[in-house]
Amino acid sequence: MRDGFVKAAAATPKIKVADCDGNATEIIRLCKEASGLGVKILVFPELCVTGYTCGDLFLQDTLIDAAWEALSRIAEETEKLDMLIAVGLPVRDNDWRGKLYNCAALLNRGKILTLRPKLYLPNYGEFYEQRWFASGDMCPGSVSLKGARPVDISTDGFLYCHELPELTVGVELCEDLWAPEPPSTALARAGATVILNLSASNELVGKAAYRRELVKNQSARLHCAYIYADAGEGESSTDLVFAGHDMIAENGTVLAENRFKTGLTVSEIDLRRLLFDRRRNTTFVPKKLGDEYWKMPFRLDLEETALTRRFSRNPFVPESLDERTERCREIFNIQTQGLKKRVEHIGAKKLVVGVSGGLDSTLAMLVSAMAARELGLPPDALVAVTMPCFGTTERTKSNAMVLAERLGAQLRVIDITKAVRQHFSDIGHDENDHSVTFENAQARERTQVIMDIANSVNGVVVGTGDLSELALGWATYNGDHMSMYGVNAGVPKTLVRYVVGWYAETCNDAELSGVLNDILATPVSPELLPAENGEISQKTEDLVGPYELHDFFLYYFVRWGMGPKKIFRLAKYAFTGEYDGETILKWLRTFVRRFFAQQFKRSCLPDGPKVGSVALSPRGDWRMPSDAVAKAWLDELENME
Repeated sequence: MRDGFVKAAAATPKIKVADCDGNATEIIRLCKEASGLGVKILVFPELCVTGYTCGDLFLQDTLIDAAWEALSRIAEETEKLDMLIAVGLPVRDNDWRGKLYNCAALLNRGKILTLRPKLYLPNYGEFYEQRWFASGDMCPGSVSLKGARPVDISTDGFLYCHELPELTVGVELCEDLWAPEPPSTALARAGATVILNLSASNELVGKAAYRRELVKNQSARLHCAYIYADAGEGESSTDLVFAGHDMIAENGTVLAENRFKTGLTVSEIDLRRLLFDRRRNTTFVPKKLGDEYWKMPFRLDLEETALTRRFSRNPFVPESLDERTERCREIFNIQTQGLKKRVEHIGAKKLVVGVSGGLDSTLAMLVSAMAARELGLPPDALVAVTMPCFGTTERTKSNAMVLAERLGAQLRVIDITKAVRQHFSDIGHDENDHSVTFENAQARERTQVIMDIANSVNGVVVGTGDLSELALGWATYNGDHMSMYGVNAGVPKTLVRYVVGWYAETCNDAELSGVLNDILATPVSPELLPAENGEISQKTEDLVGPYELHDFFLYYFVRWGMGPKKIFRLAKYAFTGEYDGETILKWLRTFVRRFFAQQFKRSCLPDGPKVGSVALSPRGDWRMPSDAVAKAWLDELENME
């Protein structure tokens, strides 16, 4: 369970209705199969020992006794398995109440730890559970059948792992999740990080999507993991069909899912990620435990958890084409509305963009053109300024000019070479010395030019720097670092590419689409060093590392608070076949070092719209002292392979 991961599974056994011994055999088989995969938490469906569709047979003592004997056998034959196991069965109390309860039994290393009775019983259609079962509100506190030791039966409380404090488990059954106030809400507020749901939900057209949203949303609301095990093949089909819709969700994301099949649905839950989100989210309010809450320990061996769940190489970019298209459209609209408001507020008449023919300035141009249109300004209210110098290539210059033309912008071409050389003379810098002074003088000259143009036309300078550059400090302080409104400040580099690509596909202008696609194919470069044979000589990703790696690091460092050691593990897993461990480690060290050293640039960041869950504005999203030391984070990466 290294790094807070625990392997979990939902299981749908192929059952035979009312055959408790046969069902126990199948349940035991799946327990052993899960154990072989390293599963530590295993959840079976509601009433799986008997079958959910037994009807009035639930009132027969023969079935109830057989279920308890089957449970005892399951406990005995899983004694050597290192798991917490939840199975469903009917349980009768033996006192004056004489009631029957629909229960989840929690087993660990051969012991029946506790029984969790269902609270909310359906009374509609074929689900007339109130005919057979009593609500858990009436449970006696403990039950004992056939001379067995008394077993706790309670509706309030959770189990916790003695060896792994982050692992606390709450239980609810099927209809409990559909209730106005699901028990899982109180359980999570009381400390449960993992919720188990033993369910038997029949299949109807459209119901699967509704069920999936319930599970996803509950895991998101409670910042928890939610394991949903559903009844499936073998249940009586007299009037209903059960699909075995098993799901494992974590904080609003479905990690694994199966329908219409028996067997195991397996994934890994990241407990530390959940606790980090609870710490940072003020809407999640813990509940003080009262006397009505119990806490029961169970034991697991701590060992390495092999990862099988998928980690996207581009966590900022949706994998589904439809979702990606919608994400790009939404980001573009947010950027446009933010810029539109700023221009309206200060009464500017022009929008001034330094356009280089690169990705970031292209996106800023597209957003500015749309904002100008929505403000009712003429096309030439967008002033595109391209400022060639030592490293500018014909390709990027041409693309910048065509882009401005297709957007109807007012284009100004200002060669800054002479001005920069004069500046070198003024400060006594040798032009052949291609140090940081050589590079930054060009960036600051460009910023001076567009700032002064903005003043002269009553305009606003639209910044082009993106979120990835802010994370790495890949900007010249008081050069491209500065603007009057930074529209790309919340968009990481990997996503900038997709937004520009989306615009190229949807703009209905063949020439504009063509130049945008060529810009997308151009290597990312600040073009501050002299070109070689007319080609770009300075490629950003050769200097600071691949942006897809840095965006991966950024996402898990800021959004989930992960340390470098865990990020390295996830990156090696996600980028298998793309980058080796040595390469990932090299650029992760670069990321950590630069992220800390360059905070001073973020501390005085211009305004810009937040578009996603990761942002670095010092005014609310990321508050970090400019003098924080990176040693503890870099030390984590020592002796890593």
